[in-house]
Amino acid sequence: MNAGHAAVPQGRETITERLSTLSEDDRSFLAMLMENPLQDENLVAGLELHLHRAAEARFLNSLKLEKLGEWLGNAAPARLQMRLMEAARSSQHAAHQAFRAGLTRSGGLARAYPEA
Repeated sequence: MNAGHAAVPQGRETITERLSTLSEDDRSFLAMLMENPLQDENLVAGLELHLHRAAEARFLNSLKLEKLGEWLGNAAPARLQMRLMEAARSSQHAAHQAFRAGLTRSGGLARAYPEA
């Protein structure tokens, strides 16, 4: 396995941890990450893993997932908005629905793709 492939799971894990805590430091880290289009795949992979873990968890913190969706929808650049919504719609599980509710409330997708 080459070094490039070894770094991807670690990046995804780090992003997943940051998304789950979403402290001020985590928000700064994630905002910096979103400035770099080369990190989009890692960010989306981390988000998908986070949503999967939330769906598998014994306790579902819907409010926290809604707040994450709302924050990401407000913080992510236009190029990521469709990818975020695709992740939110990838399952009908309540974890994805809560994230999608916050993402929709943020209006990020509407800002990225305004109706003509």
